[in-house]
Order: sequence, then C-alpha cells, then structure tokens
Amino acid sequence: MLTCVIRYHIDPTKKAQFEQYARNWGQAIPRCGADLIGYYAPHEGSSTLAYGIYNLESLADYEAYRARLAADPLGRESYEFAMKEKFLLREDRTFLKLASAPHGPGALQ
Repeated sequence: MLTCVIRYHIDPTKKAQFEQYARNWGQAIPRCGADLIGYYAPHEGSSTLAYGIYNLESLADYEAYRARLAADPLGRESYEFAMKEKFLLREDRTFLKLASAPHGPGALQ
C-alpha cells in the first residue's frame, strides 16, 4: 500500500476556492479508484499550506487511476477550475509507505 501526499501551496486569499476544489476531488478521487483519506485546508498556523492524501496499492495502480481521473468529467472540471482561479501556487506529490506498523495499543503482543 502506498500513500500519496499532495502538498499544495495556495493563495491565502483564495482559501474558499481551494475548499471547493477539495470537495470536487472528494467525489472524483474515490470514483476513480483511490482510497481518499481527505483534503485539508489551512486553519491555524500557515495560511498557505494545504494537503490532499489518498492510498493506492501500487505505482501501477496510480497510473491507471490517473488515466481514469483524466477522463472523469468532474476531474477535468476541477483541473480547469484550478487553472482559471489560479489559487494553486505549487503542488508537490510524495509517495510514502507505512513504516510503523503494527502500531496502537496492544499491537505488539
């Protein structure tokens, strides 16, 4: 299992546009095959950092997911909305794998 963490640098005056963008991806991402953990907008502290986080089985699954997302009407609409509104200043993707498992109370018995 891989976790994709997207770190966004957003225009702090366009937080509402980012939140609309996040709601749209909240529908499109699961429909296209990724396990969406969530999109996170600034609340306290930095007013320019936001995140999108989802899980996929592998990089091959990621490539297939991206193709489905590109063909999805709401996926295309979200991309066009971001280009039009220009609230995303930078976007970085990192793929992580869980290194701490097992964890939690009683995990190491």
